[in-house]
Amino acid sequence: MPEPRPVITVVAALVTDAAGRLLLVRKRGTDRFMQPGGKPEAGEGLREALARELLEEVRLDVDPAALEDLGRFETDAANEPGHALVAHVFRLTVAGPVEAAAEIAELRWCTVAEADDLGPRLAPLARHLLALC
Repeated sequence: MPEPRPVITVVAALVTDAAGRLLLVRKRGTDRFMQPGGKPEAGEGLREALARELLEEVRLDVDPAALEDLGRFETDAANEPGHALVAHVFRLTVAGPVEAAAEIAELRWCTVAEADDLGPRLAPLARHLLALC
């Protein structure tokens, strides 16, 4: 019986704008695009962790209560070979500007087709979430 893969647990935001475009980010030192988010800190609730990550990564100040819970998703990790990813995903529609900050090297607003066209540069979780856009 194979040993279980190490698991990375994160919170992630399916962020869209009024036009229905999807916000994707690419972290420094990687080539894959994904939803903004990250790992919760000790003692932090999921919504609070995501609100903190959104502020740190894309300068988006959100009320944790405004995040719509989409559920728990399991995929392969994008940037850690051999690891599984457990993501608690929340939806948010924004009207204001966003800005790449912290470890974010690049951000893009994409249609679903443009995101799909990223091919292997689209993280497994992001590809799975395209159906929810």
